[in-house]
Amino acid sequence: MKPMPTTLIASLMLTGCATMHTPRNMPGSLYATQQQRPNAPEQVMQCHAPLAPKGLDRFVEATPAALVGNADILADGDRLRLTISGDKDRLTGTYVIAADGTITLMGVHRIMATGQTRAALEQVIRARLIDARLIRALSNGVRLEQVELSGVPISVAGAVFEPGIVRVGERQPEVRSLNISNIVSGDLNSSRTLAVALRAAGGLRPDGDAAAVYLFRGTHFARIDMSAAIDGGIVPDVPVMAGDQIIVATVGCLQEKMVRPSQITAPGIRVYLSNLSRPASSNSASGINKDATSMPYGTRMSQALVNANCVGGSAMNAGRSAVLMSRNPVTGQSIVISRRVEQIVRDRNRDAMDPWLMPGDAIACYDSVAMNLRDVVSVISETVTPIVLFKNVSK
Repeated sequence: MKPMPTTLIASLMLTGCATMHTPRNMPGSLYATQQQRPNAPEQVMQCHAPLAPKGLDRFVEATPAALVGNADILADGDRLRLTISGDKDRLTGTYVIAADGTITLMGVHRIMATGQTRAALEQVIRARLIDARLIRALSNGVRLEQVELSGVPISVAGAVFEPGIVRVGERQPEVRSLNISNIVSGDLNSSRTLAVALRAAGGLRPDGDAAAVYLFRGTHFARIDMSAAIDGGIVPDVPVMAGDQIIVATVGCLQEKMVRPSQITAPGIRVYLSNLSRPASSNSASGINKDATSMPYGTRMSQALVNANCVGGSAMNAGRSAVLMSRNPVTGQSIVISRRVEQIVRDRNRDAMDPWLMPGDAIACYDSVAMNLRDVVSVISETVTPIVLFKNVSK
């Protein structure tokens, strides 16, 4: 069998220098103008008026101030202090509401506490103890105080990155120990608020309407304007209670003003980076680690390329390219966008082609044609040289 001609080997290997096809995306999957190809406009999602949650007519609208003024509803894990006049520590003591929503007095009397206010539970306890003939019907003979507010489960849906049940207001063990050893009446849990719940659900997506955040509590709801938080202003940060539901309305398009860290948006994002191009032979050599992949919310593709060491270096690599793999936060459709690195760096209209990054995005860098050609020449040399040597030796 005749050996393969050197010219044929070179021709086959040079095909590695061919330009890659432009990534294709589903119609309407792009959600930002920066994701369009330069000089080739594609369909981008259009904004619309915020959509109110379904079934809103089944609830009674209230003002945010009315919800703030509501008495705190007791929840599982809350710590209460019960004081009985003249009691010798048989009933007087500190109680924690159990997972089933009850407290148990003297190991016998189980009383449902979850869902009640402190004042209502105090009356229930008083009536139960009088019926059991454990106390006399004296005024002010039973006093129930709130010692500690525990974390509470909240449902968050709509235009947030991680919808679902979140738990807000959890205390660190050392804080709880301090509360137990220094028992006082009342508690302020600054983490049991609307803004904390929104951030616990990943923060508002860029299509979320910060002026249309709906809080449902029982049979009432309130539409709360949290838009001032985007610019660092003061917002009506309503305390949340167990069983509350939050729904964020969407306007169906990316709003650039929403892509920044704030009280109600994600503080940071995790982006996956790959730089297997020269001069880096591996991600480790390129310095891509957890510090490089953790970025502030509001980071653009060009900044991530710097983190991945895809910018700079040899002039031979100035033609390097990169692809951004993202997901439309509204529709969930996957998107792949290709960019020339030097075009983003040097073009005066760079902001129009430099996409914002979303949580979980991925970026991969590719060598320039010159670097690919150099590799091909290197491979040809490594392949042809042994053949030539073999021919010389065999003569």
